[in-house]
Amino acid sequence: MSPAGASPVHGDLLYEGKAKRVFASDRVDRVVVEFKNDATAFNAQKKAQLDDKGRLNCQISARLFELLEAKGIPSHYVGLVSDTWMVVQRVEIIPLEVVLRNVATGSLCRQTPIEEGTAIEPALLDLYYKDDSLGDPLLTEARVKLLGLVDDTQMTAIEGLARRINAVLVPFFADLDLQLVDFKLELGFNADGQLLLADEISPDTCRFWDRRSSDAQDRILDKDRFRKDLGGVMKAYGEVLKRVQSACPEPRKSL
Repeated sequence: MSPAGASPVHGDLLYEGKAKRVFASDRVDRVVVEFKNDATAFNAQKKAQLDDKGRLNCQISARLFELLEAKGIPSHYVGLVSDTWMVVQRVEIIPLEVVLRNVATGSLCRQTPIEEGTAIEPALLDLYYKDDSLGDPLLTEARVKLLGLVDDTQMTAIEGLARRINAVLVPFFADLDLQLVDFKLELGFNADGQLLLADEISPDTCRFWDRRSSDAQDRILDKDRFRKDLGGVMKAYGEVLKRVQSACPEPRKSL
C-alpha cells in the first residue's frame, strides 16, 4: 500500500480523461487509476482545479463499489492503492452514458414541461452517446440500434444492471439523509465478457440533495455547486464522504 496520496508503481499512461488518468499495471487484465483534482462542466467549457477533489471522489467511489459488490453487483473495482489511486479491472467501456433519474431536475426540466423536484417512479433511464465532440447527445432506442453500440441482449443487461444499482443506492443514501436525485453510470466488458460497472460513483457523477436542508441551494451536495457557482464545492463533497464513511468505514487495499 502506497502512502496517502503517493503515486504507486505503474506503467505507461493509457488514457487521460477529465477527472482521471489510467495507467498500465504489472497485470494485463488490470489498470491503475488516478483521481485528479480537475473539475469540469458543460463539456469542459468550464474548468478549475479543486484541492482534495481527487481524494474525496476516490474514497467515496471505493466505498460505494464495495457496497454494491456486497449486494451482488459486479464492478471493475479491485482495491485502493492510496488516497487518490485505485486498481481496477481493465474493461472495454461501452460508449453509452446511462443516466437514472429519480427526481426531475437539470436537462430533463429544461427539455420538458416537467417541474423540478417531481418524483419519477419508476426511475427514468436515459442513454447518451459518449462522444464529447458531439456533446454527448441523448439517444433513442432506435438510434442505439442504428449505431450498433450494443445488441438487444446487452441492452437488456445494461438496463437491468443500472436499475439494480439504483435499487441499492437509493435506500442506502436515504438512510444517510441524502436524496439520490439522479446519477450517471459507465459500464464495460472485462476480458471474460462480463458486464461491469466502471468509472466512478461520486458527487461528480451523482446529484445529491441534503434532506437535512430545506433551502434549494444549500441542499445541493454535488457538482451542481460548481456548475452554478454556488461555492462550497469541496465542503459538499466532504460532507458526502463523511456520511458514506459512517456506513462504510474502510475500503480494502490492493497491494
